[in-house]
Amino acid sequence: MEKAGWTPLPHSDEDLERSKSVPDTPQTRAETYRLAWNDPDFMTRRELRAVRLQLELLKPEMILAERGIRSTVILFGGARLPEPGGVAWAAKNETQKKNLEENSKYYEEARKFARLCSQQSAASYYREYVVVTGGGPGVMEAGNRGADDVGAPSIGLNIVLPHEQAPNAYVTPELCFNFHYFAIRKMHFVMRAKAVAVFPGGFGTMDEFFETLTLIQTGRMERVPVILFGKSFWKRAINLDFLAEQGTISPGDQDIIDFVDTADEAWGIVSRFYKLGE
Repeated sequence: MEKAGWTPLPHSDEDLERSKSVPDTPQTRAETYRLAWNDPDFMTRRELRAVRLQLELLKPEMILAERGIRSTVILFGGARLPEPGGVAWAAKNETQKKNLEENSKYYEEARKFARLCSQQSAASYYREYVVVTGGGPGVMEAGNRGADDVGAPSIGLNIVLPHEQAPNAYVTPELCFNFHYFAIRKMHFVMRAKAVAVFPGGFGTMDEFFETLTLIQTGRMERVPVILFGKSFWKRAINLDFLAEQGTISPGDQDIIDFVDTADEAWGIVSRFYKLGE
């Protein structure tokens, strides 16, 4: 990438290399001698939180902009869902094993939906309708895998967790990001979203789903298709009609959401919403 504009002053990358070639002395080994932005001990101090927040917003933003990616389709869903025929590794008892294996059908639907999005994305040279997931296993893996099936790039927004989580093997390496702050990760999910597909999942999925609903309901985000996969699952997991009856949401707020069971149904909703193919 070319440097932006001419300057008579040395660039930071040049000074970084120069700083490595100084004589080895007690002074140059001192932590205080390190360039501030190349000093991990300094950059991880609590007082630098505001700077780290800015950096986590800026790094993916710059890379996605350089790539020319203008819009995305989000796939949210459970990390614990196995692919059909796979092992329900997260099951804690026989009931969970049975249900996770039954819900594995949504892994295949997520993979198919991602393929449909990516085929549309190809028409814009992968600048529009690019698949983005949380980068982990389960539904996230299915989303990135579906894009990979048709040779399309896809984004993975990983986050550091107490238990080890490596990016799934289908995320495009150059579009694989890692976050410390949940809040900034969530911003990157919705900043380019043209559609949000939500598959059966747990607390994390619910968190991302309801945050998106809140943004749309309050007018902080434009109306985009929000699609819940698994009618039977979601009708039991949430009861928005009850909230409307209680007056805690407005009548009609439920209409922000569409319920589907298949990838074809979901892609039909997106296509009609944006009048694709007309």
